[in-house]
Amino acid sequence: MTGVDSPSETFKSQRESHFLSRDPKYNPPFGGNAANNDPQMDPPETSQPPPPSPAISDRVLIDGTVAPVTLTADGRLVWSGGRQRSLSVEKEVLGFDAEGPRIRIKAVVDDGGDRACCVGGRGGLARKDYVFEPLSEESKKLWCEKLRDCMDSLDRPKKLLILLNPFGGKKLAPKTLANVVKPLLEDAGIQFDIQETQYQLHAKEVAHSLDLSKYDGIVCVSGDGILVEVVNGLLEREDWEAAMKVPIGMVPAGTGNGMVKSLLDSVGEPCTASYATLAIIRGHKKSLDVATIKQGDAKFFSVLMLAWGLVADIDIESEKYRWMGSARIDFYALQRILHLRRYSGRISFVPAPGYETHGEATSYSGNFAGKDIVFEKSEGSSAKVEGQGYQGPDVKLEELSWRSIDGPFVSIWLHNVPWGAEDTMAAPDAKLSDGCLDLIAIRDCPRLSLLSLMTELNNGGHVKSPHVIYIKVKAFVLEPGPRIDDPTKEGIIDTDGEVLAKGNGTFKSEHKAMMAYDSLLITVDQGLATVFSPI
Repeated sequence: MTGVDSPSETFKSQRESHFLSRDPKYNPPFGGNAANNDPQMDPPETSQPPPPSPAISDRVLIDGTVAPVTLTADGRLVWSGGRQRSLSVEKEVLGFDAEGPRIRIKAVVDDGGDRACCVGGRGGLARKDYVFEPLSEESKKLWCEKLRDCMDSLDRPKKLLILLNPFGGKKLAPKTLANVVKPLLEDAGIQFDIQETQYQLHAKEVAHSLDLSKYDGIVCVSGDGILVEVVNGLLEREDWEAAMKVPIGMVPAGTGNGMVKSLLDSVGEPCTASYATLAIIRGHKKSLDVATIKQGDAKFFSVLMLAWGLVADIDIESEKYRWMGSARIDFYALQRILHLRRYSGRISFVPAPGYETHGEATSYSGNFAGKDIVFEKSEGSSAKVEGQGYQGPDVKLEELSWRSIDGPFVSIWLHNVPWGAEDTMAAPDAKLSDGCLDLIAIRDCPRLSLLSLMTELNNGGHVKSPHVIYIKVKAFVLEPGPRIDDPTKEGIIDTDGEVLAKGNGTFKSEHKAMMAYDSLLITVDQGLATVFSPI
């Protein structure tokens, strides 16, 4: 047995063995009894499709009972020993080793509620080894060949770059890497290099200069911040178009973890490091929309969300209570609701089909409220220019059908994925690659209703409130204004957990905001990025 949390079952082959795939009369066991495996008996009539033919099969001794082990052509390892058992190579088998005359299958299985052997403590998965011993060297070689062919057909990553943020959240990333990620990758035979991030935007620098030919993917053991840096770094490369095809994986080890929560929740899996790592090992990929935020010549690429008003104020201003841990969000949210701020301003948007009745008709001319918000391209030029980095989607904005809504506003929230954090389902209808952003807008709301509304964030029920506008948009312009109660004070614009812009009278910081507290444009490029996904 290998691995700290790896109980094993050992299959010992009997002295006489044969490969059932070579015997057309032999029916391998798929839930039947011993009698049904008698080659002299006619199979019972059934309306079910016949079971997959075996790639290889061998009769072995399991707990003193003779039983066959079969690798089916569709990638299932099947055996019986008191009860029928099977493993899906694609979903459960990490890898295998040949150890002398034995073959060790390294797998992850549902722990059946036994948290004592659970990978990652609360993930519901357990690492488990299954060992069997073919009778001869010839049969061992054949088993290894068939297993390797099956594993290679899955197109799993061979080598990964792991970006580790040792400072994020509760600083648990190093422990998560050592106790969960590394053991699983090692069992799967996946090579990896580790790069710790040392300062803000370090991951962006790494992604921008990385030799991508060395890796099959980039893994962020962190919160959402490292993911955002990686995306921005890749998009600023001269070869950004090829770089964006490199899949990015996320292992939750930070404060928010909204992206990995959205991916795992979409298939009903819990947001844990073990399930996230398993999704990376399997190698499935999905496309992810990327939003380009522009103001003049300045631009920023977002994959999660943008907030202005209540949500941004809570997210950023609660940092001063970080010593309270996760309770700081609830504590400061209550403060902000009791002393509610309303902001003047205007939003303009291109509604997705089915949402055209919201707002008033307007037009786009490259400026709103008399202010230029985007550098105008010359006629016929493309925003996607190789050699200069990605410039944003090439869209003729003036030809689109725009709508607008005037403030005052309590909150404006744009979301690219359903979950903003592990406990915040901000946009329940959001899709990873639909070419849209989900807009959640609150113009006015009584304090008690707002308090009730905020308690529904964990299940997405807030969007059903009559005080909430919830629509999908393809492009968006935000024109932020000052607070209604004190026009000398302005607000904060937050994107992906970082301060994009801050107005007069907000918090003091040594760090300069990326943009001014002024009008900005957001467009969406459908499916531009690639992420590892559970399916």
